[in-house]
Amino acid sequence: MSEHFSERDLQQQVSDLETRSTTAARLFDIRRIIGGLFVLYGVIVTIAGFTASDADIDKAQGVNINLWTGLGMLVLGLLFLLWLKLRPTAPPPEPLPGEREE
Repeated sequence: MSEHFSERDLQQQVSDLETRSTTAARLFDIRRIIGGLFVLYGVIVTIAGFTASDADIDKAQGVNINLWTGLGMLVLGLLFLLWLKLRPTAPPPEPLPGEREE
């Protein structure tokens, strides 16, 4: 019982798989993951900086280190996300007619 596929069916399946692969590559782009984590942690550390006590600031020689670190993390995360927006992942090149993938 062998299944026979027409050339058209085979091409349709290949194009569907290529579309899914491109979507997965864009979804799991490392810039999105790193940027999202830096933004999330930046928000948490910035909130900790806003709620820092005078004793905590005195321990850091008068610098609110949580606030400055959190703001730096926010900026870095937003830069990663901006980079992702301005330079999205390029789709794989289309194979030339007559080329076969081994």
